[in-house]
Amino acid sequence: MHILILGAGVVGVTSAWYLARAGHRVTVLERQPGAALETSFANGGQISVSHAEPWANPRALSRALHWLGREDAPLLIRAYGDPKLLSWLLRFLRECPSPRVRANIRAIVSLALYSRRCLQTLREEMRREGGAIDYDHLERGILHLYTDDEEFAAALGAAALMREFGCERRVIGLDECLKLEPALEGARRLLVGADYTADDESGDAHRFTRELAQRCAALGVEFCYGVAVRRLRILGGLVEGVEIDASPPDETIHADAYIIAAGSETPRLLSPLGIRVPIYPAKGYSATIPLSGTSVAPSVSLTDDGHKLVFSRLGQRLRVAGTAEFNRYDKSLNPERCAALMRRTLEFFPALAPAEEPAFWCGLRPATPSNVPLIGNLRAPNLWINSGHGTLGWTLSCGSGAALADLIGGRRPEPEFPFLSAGIRQ
Repeated sequence: MHILILGAGVVGVTSAWYLARAGHRVTVLERQPGAALETSFANGGQISVSHAEPWANPRALSRALHWLGREDAPLLIRAYGDPKLLSWLLRFLRECPSPRVRANIRAIVSLALYSRRCLQTLREEMRREGGAIDYDHLERGILHLYTDDEEFAAALGAAALMREFGCERRVIGLDECLKLEPALEGARRLLVGADYTADDESGDAHRFTRELAQRCAALGVEFCYGVAVRRLRILGGLVEGVEIDASPPDETIHADAYIIAAGSETPRLLSPLGIRVPIYPAKGYSATIPLSGTSVAPSVSLTDDGHKLVFSRLGQRLRVAGTAEFNRYDKSLNPERCAALMRRTLEFFPALAPAEEPAFWCGLRPATPSNVPLIGNLRAPNLWINSGHGTLGWTLSCGSGAALADLIGGRRPEPEFPFLSAGIRQ
């Protein structure tokens, strides 16, 4: 088939890779001048099965009330008057009871484990073929750090649940924690607990996506950059084409099947078709810190659960990322939130000694209320979705692309995962 993918972030490009490998002719439309220039550009850099606990959990409401009114809060809500956000938040609250959390963790862990295996297989195949893909990746695991006794106690339950579903998230003592990551010695007094997932990884999602796009092009995938999609056209119950803005005239691109992998733009593309998806943009922040020769910085990827931050070593850079701000499609940087990233970083690493000032960035992560992405077929038989990955787009990308290629090819995907969950109103 000829398959048209809307979006060249990490999810769109991995989808293109697996579909091209399955023998399909693939075209990718992207409004930016290159791949991975939006949400995949400067994210946290983790391949983190261990980060499968959703934001929606029994502690979510009390946390949100505690953070209310703080500009530097891990969760900041601004768009209170937005009816779409209100609808999303009501769904979010329905996902907070423990039975729903258990089901969502099981789904996320299942897909994340599969996705990590897919990434490892992809990397090995490229190495054997003589062209190893370079993206500053490290296979040193992920440490979850806790500086609050109550937070640590709550995390023990989530870690146990993930172990039940196959993620080896092991509780460790502080001595072992500091042995794994000596750079944390300056923060020993802050730490009350830790757990470790040895099989998790880290790496630069932007570099990975751009390199994979080049490999896709070598397989015959056509990338059309700088192309803005106007709307999808439906005829006789099928998607008949995609109208794009062209100068002049406007054009329509036709294919046999269409995949929406447009991140936070997904609801805008689907709502004119009467398809409502529970995806809302959650603005995340990052700081990329150039390191000097004397920098005391981590090489193991870290997660600060209490502040919703992650730390990943990318060569001679340290990437610090996280938090969530709900403010419609606003992409402006909030100086207080940027400063909060650096404050917490220097609390953990007082001898960091950056080589230069950090580069701050923000991106709109496509969040579902459950944190479970939407992958599968929509109302029209030739319309598919691969979106809603939230904070786990990089972690889930290869598995999502491989699973979608199986679904489109009429094969049963490997992971035990609720494809196209009941959260979509068609």
